[in-house]
Amino acid sequence: MTPEEKKSIQESIEKEIGKLHNEIATLEALLKPIKKDCSLDHAAHQSLQQDQNINIQRYESAKKRLNKLQSTLLKIDSKEYGICKECQEAIALQRLQLIPESEYCVACMEELGV
Repeated sequence: MTPEEKKSIQESIEKEIGKLHNEIATLEALLKPIKKDCSLDHAAHQSLQQDQNINIQRYESAKKRLNKLQSTLLKIDSKEYGICKECQEAIALQRLQLIPESEYCVACMEELGV
């Protein structure tokens, strides 16, 4: 991988981290406990709870991805970045451009079921 390719991936990681910070802030505002409101019937209250459960899942997923991307950003200049943890071969550049936190090549990922 060339230094220019790494720089491009690094910039995309930094951009994605910014987006995730914004998404997390937005979701945090939606995660306040739902109070029992007398004006809501059971179905409406249940619908609000389902929406909140979806927001919780989105929040947890965003936090997890943020942590992975921040960790990747710290490792991007190392020799190990872009090398499959299993087979020690280079991970395809296209894969790293789409999923920069990838630790496995496609073949090993499928074989390991990761």
